[in-house]
Amino acid sequence: MPGGSSAPLSGRPTSPACGRWRGPAPRPGSPRGRAGPGMAELLLELFSEEIPAGMQPRARKDLERLLAALLEERHLGFAEMRSWATPRRLGIAVSGLPERQPDRVSERRGPRVDAPEKARQGFLRSLEGLDYELFEREDRKGRALYARVREAGRPTKEALGEALPAMLERFPWPKSMRWGEGEQRWVRPLHAILCLLDEEVVPFAFAGIRSDRHTFGHRFMAPERLEIAHPGVYGDRLRQAFVIADPDERERRIREEAGRLAAAEDCRLVEDRALFAELAGLVEWPVVLMGRIDPEAMELPEEVLVVSMRQHQRYPSLRTADGRLAPRFLVVANVEARDGGAAIVAGNERVLRARLWDARFFWETDRRQRLEERLPALERVIFHARLGTMREKAERLEALARFLAGFVSCDAEAAARAGRLAKCDLVTGMVGEFPELQGVMGGHYAR
Repeated sequence: MPGGSSAPLSGRPTSPACGRWRGPAPRPGSPRGRAGPGMAELLLELFSEEIPAGMQPRARKDLERLLAALLEERHLGFAEMRSWATPRRLGIAVSGLPERQPDRVSERRGPRVDAPEKARQGFLRSLEGLDYELFEREDRKGRALYARVREAGRPTKEALGEALPAMLERFPWPKSMRWGEGEQRWVRPLHAILCLLDEEVVPFAFAGIRSDRHTFGHRFMAPERLEIAHPGVYGDRLRQAFVIADPDERERRIREEAGRLAAAEDCRLVEDRALFAELAGLVEWPVVLMGRIDPEAMELPEEVLVVSMRQHQRYPSLRTADGRLAPRFLVVANVEARDGGAAIVAGNERVLRARLWDARFFWETDRRQRLEERLPALERVIFHARLGTMREKAERLEALARFLAGFVSCDAEAAARAGRLAKCDLVTGMVGEFPELQGVMGGHYAR
């Protein structure tokens, strides 16, 4: 990242470090170290309604990028930048900031020395209110009048307070909204803005909300307003209010608790990085619970069970020691319930039971009709306006499979049948309910 001309940036945006995260960055003067003499730390948190989990990683990167550009533009170097996101807050901390901008000296070219007096007076008027000295210099256009202008650096708090509202207005949410009577947009309605430079509030307003030193804890377990004295206590204050700000720590906690519950049932956790990252973006205080799948539902194809749990309910799956899908599922709750989560598990078991009974109905109904009998229905499904129907595509696949079979020494009739039936599951009830299973269910129904 390029630095400013007067004060190059001395750091780059980075993700939170591994390990337990107690705060955004070491606070100058704290027992955990100093960024350097005269250095300050910025803490910014935007507290809102729920931010979609899929938007959080990009929002963190965008916030780092925009703030780094702002600091460069304002000639403010920094040591480290770290961002975080939860369902209800987007935050960033910057350590190693100077307490004020550096003084700057710039030169401005005026008219030629032999120019009319009117031009000279106009140049002088443009310098009114500035600290400058005049001198002459020879350049390629002749001898000209120059002004050496000295600009005193402003306090960092003042410079940031002036620039942050414009930065937030440019925030590139994929989807945003307006609320109330204002015209400014955010991903969801904002409720509070926390912005501190060391112990002092950086004053500014955005979307009708003035920045202060307050945030809020967990929506259910600690909804009270929290006062943050300085950035160094932010992480611990949130943790006391049942909020883990660092998404990496939330994901680790989910994995550890899920692995412990799986081991207690002699099972192993099915690895799914995308699902665990999404779950970390759905909760602020993850609590992992285990539910049971009805034995009758276990007769369904494994793919149906996994899709029902993962795509629709966000339940991680488990496997037994011999590799079979276990009749268990995991739920990641956002609250420590007084009953140990029994009501949460029971509710999720009811939801999954209903969805799997629907799947079982489609499974039994679809198998009453052979795939070959579904070929005429493909004539009503358009593949492409210029390429015909799915039935015509299936016929092309059949011919291509028969042709290629001769080059690989396989059963030409079996290959042709596979091509002919490849699209038939598109018109089954199961694929209509679970589109993710297209191509998979055809293999089950063709057997």
